[in-house]
Amino acid sequence: MSVAKTIERKLTEAFLPSELIVRDESHLHAGHAGARPEGESHFRVEIVAGSFQGMSRVAQQRAIYDVLSEELKTDIHALALTVRS
Repeated sequence: MSVAKTIERKLTEAFLPSELIVRDESHLHAGHAGARPEGESHFRVEIVAGSFQGMSRVAQQRAIYDVLSEELKTDIHALALTVRS
């Protein structure tokens, strides 16, 4: 399974979002530190989920980082987040 699909699956299971967009932006970082030749290292995620209601921006991001902790250790070099409730 691709890294993008894994991100999508894990975030969907954890937060039941009404909107979720996962974009692989690795091509924008080719040749930079952390970029892998095969891509799938830099991602932008836009997520809208009621489960973020009442959480601070930092708490929202920490919740996402917790869900993706394994991928952040191995596959994801950069993760840009836009989170709304």
